[in-house]
Amino acid sequence: MDSHEGQRAPARGGNDQVHSWTLVTSQALDAAWRIAKGSVMLAVSFLVAALCFFRRLHSYLGHRLKWWIGYLQRKFKRNLSVEAEVDLLSYCAREWKGEMPRAKLMRKAYEELFWRRHVKCVRRVKRDNYDALRSVLFQIFSQGLSFPSWMKEKDIVKLPEKLLFSQGCNWIQQYSFGPERYTGSNVFGKLRKCVELLKTQWTDFSGIKDYHKRGSMCNILFSDASLEYKLYEALKFIMLYQVTEVYEQMKMKKVIPSLFRLLFSRETSSDPLSFMMNHLNSVGDTCGLEQVPGAEESRVFD
Repeated sequence: MDSHEGQRAPARGGNDQVHSWTLVTSQALDAAWRIAKGSVMLAVSFLVAALCFFRRLHSYLGHRLKWWIGYLQRKFKRNLSVEAEVDLLSYCAREWKGEMPRAKLMRKAYEELFWRRHVKCVRRVKRDNYDALRSVLFQIFSQGLSFPSWMKEKDIVKLPEKLLFSQGCNWIQQYSFGPERYTGSNVFGKLRKCVELLKTQWTDFSGIKDYHKRGSMCNILFSDASLEYKLYEALKFIMLYQVTEVYEQMKMKKVIPSLFRLLFSRETSSDPLSFMMNHLNSVGDTCGLEQVPGAEESRVFD
């Protein structure tokens, strides 16, 4: 008995040692797993937070980029008020489709311009209450036309003061700059700046012989709204000046063109003041020049 018990004692001690090592290893693995699991969960949490942050950042930057692209396009877009040339017949086919009588008539008119008048291209002009003046001014500048003869003989910059001091036209203080209804005594300074700008621009364009260079300058000019409107107001004033000049001639029993006789025969434009108040002041504000009855009868050019 004693001998057998002595043999089993070392075996039991070895089993205890193996069990002890197994327990230690298991505990170490459990501890390592808990640490690794915690690290993985922490890493996943950081990754999810980072993804949410970058997603929001991407959305924010996308909105800001879209805003800036729109802003830059609005700021630097050229040719806003007078678009690029397009083929006349292609434009006609696109704008006047169908078999309605008016569409047929317009297509016939465009075809006659193309084949008989040799007009090959057309430009779309921005529709507003200055569009008729815009069309006139663009033709003058793009073609490099020179001043009319009467404008070469006079300093047009001094015309506002001339109306006041030489002809006593105090009523010109009621002149309206488009939607700007009343400027009082300041009207002369504003008109002088407008007319001076027109004279400078007209001189520059008429002095350029290269057609493509004039076109590039037109693209710049007709994308600057504030500059455009000053030029249109200058054209309006020159119309008023000519009406006043012819009216003075009529009072002195001089022969005047029939168009002006017709203009002065109307109750709403019997003199320069009524012409300005009832017709010209509306241009750029509530209506365009082509919508003003009788306004087309006052000629700006020879």
